[in-house]
Amino acid sequence: MAQVTVSNEQEEVSKDVKDNAVAKEDLIVEEQSGEIKKDDGPQTGEIVEEKKMDGEEREASLSTTVIVRSGTFKEESNLLSDLKEYEKAALNEMRLLLEDAIIANTLLFNDPEKPKTSEKQVEKSDKSSENGEKQSQEGKEKGNSSVKEGKEEIPLNQTEEMGQKKNESTEKEGKEEEKPKNQIESEKVEKHDGEEKGKISECNEKENNHVIVEESSGEIDKDISLWGVPLLPSKGETGTDVILLKFLRAREFLVNEAFEMLRNTLQWRKELKIDSILDEDFGADLNSAAYMSGVDREGHPVCYNVYGVFGNDEIYNRMFGTEERCEKFLRWRSQLVERGIQKLNFKPDGVSSLVQISDLKNTPGPARKELRLATKQAVGLLQDNYPELVARNIFINVPFWYYAFNALLSPFLTQRTRSKLVFARPAKVTETLLKYIAAEEIPVQYGGFRRENDSEFYNEYEVQEVTVKAGSIGTVEIPAPEVGNKMIWDLTVLGWEVNYGEEFVPEDKGSYTLIVQKGRKMGWQEGSIHNSFTNKEPGKVVLTIDNTGSFTKKRVLYRYKTKNI
Repeated sequence: MAQVTVSNEQEEVSKDVKDNAVAKEDLIVEEQSGEIKKDDGPQTGEIVEEKKMDGEEREASLSTTVIVRSGTFKEESNLLSDLKEYEKAALNEMRLLLEDAIIANTLLFNDPEKPKTSEKQVEKSDKSSENGEKQSQEGKEKGNSSVKEGKEEIPLNQTEEMGQKKNESTEKEGKEEEKPKNQIESEKVEKHDGEEKGKISECNEKENNHVIVEESSGEIDKDISLWGVPLLPSKGETGTDVILLKFLRAREFLVNEAFEMLRNTLQWRKELKIDSILDEDFGADLNSAAYMSGVDREGHPVCYNVYGVFGNDEIYNRMFGTEERCEKFLRWRSQLVERGIQKLNFKPDGVSSLVQISDLKNTPGPARKELRLATKQAVGLLQDNYPELVARNIFINVPFWYYAFNALLSPFLTQRTRSKLVFARPAKVTETLLKYIAAEEIPVQYGGFRRENDSEFYNEYEVQEVTVKAGSIGTVEIPAPEVGNKMIWDLTVLGWEVNYGEEFVPEDKGSYTLIVQKGRKMGWQEGSIHNSFTNKEPGKVVLTIDNTGSFTKKRVLYRYKTKNI
């Protein structure tokens, strides 16, 4: 068991919570500093505060923290027994609408390619009708011009012909009076000008197209699904209700709006062939801009987005130089979400949402118009087609200009989406992430202990914590009672700004102390320490945290293991 010592008595733990509101838009900036009790991490959307400790607890070298929770956003339960009455009623109504639409084969809209062909045909008929109108107009103009000329001098034979025409027209009118009504109407239809013929042909084409759509949609697709979950309610799949609740919550349980949102999502997926998007390769540049790693304290898979990749001008121009490239960026964003969905469980008691972490370090500034517009489009795309799939959005290494940018973006977000946002300045990254993610699940570059393909540490190695007060020195001791032990450890200090060193102290007082790592100043931007040492005699490894130059206490997280070689 490691021993932890602190040179002086611990001070009273003080409350150190800061809640900053950003601009006018209720964007929540959660940059609190506080201690997390081991195995009792804060729930999603909760603000962590510390309570003062009394008596002997105040003097303990290992800090014990009491968590006070006051939530901003709490993910709702998908269990039917936990739903409110109006939510149950809305869910039942949504089921009925969906069942009827699938059975009637009206869930998806008409094939978008067929209306395009019919539009071309309509355009042709419009052109023919316009030609007919022009011809008839020209004929009228010619007739009028001849009449005008005839006023000046009309030949005898022409007047006789005109008289005959008048007589013929009067005879025809007389005959029309004797004809039945339906026969007269049919003759009138036959005598319509070019404009009327164009309209009739257009109507016929629309009717023919309508018939074609009905014939093509004759087969009922009862196996239609979303994110691998069957949507037909009568199949009795428990995940169906979880999917429907996501759309209902996104539209505040307005059933018609939620149902329309579902239809639009399915149509969008069909038109853009989203179901096959996982097989597409968008290149190394985009693949390095995001990755999945670990889970949060509630089991949500965590997706990390590294926007600093786009700070490289060459990569930026390759990604956003043209409209086609921007479309590729949006499609890549959809693929990223689809990959995360593969890790979700859409059962009522399962984890059915992700945590998104966006690293804004070295991200291009607001002058980069293409990235700004693409980000805005991506937000709309995800909000419209992936409702309630993100439990929390955490932005880290946030520059000051980004707060203003988000004030502009905020009107395009729903209140529910805004309540899931968390922002952390560079000096508060590790501290903020620890409120939602355990240290062993946070990547090393953000002050955690998670490494890819780490064969040394597993979940059974518990992360421990010690607090070093301002103006004091704290140590962590790792015992090595036997010769040939290999000691491996991880350590991080929240905010660092301390002097840190490592040494091996033998049991034999006549032996020399060995320096494992020379003491040096550690800045706030430092990640976690990972090191090892194999002893040739009994003793202990001592890790020293010198906080004498600081006016604030420091939280130290560490874990270690010893194995025989």
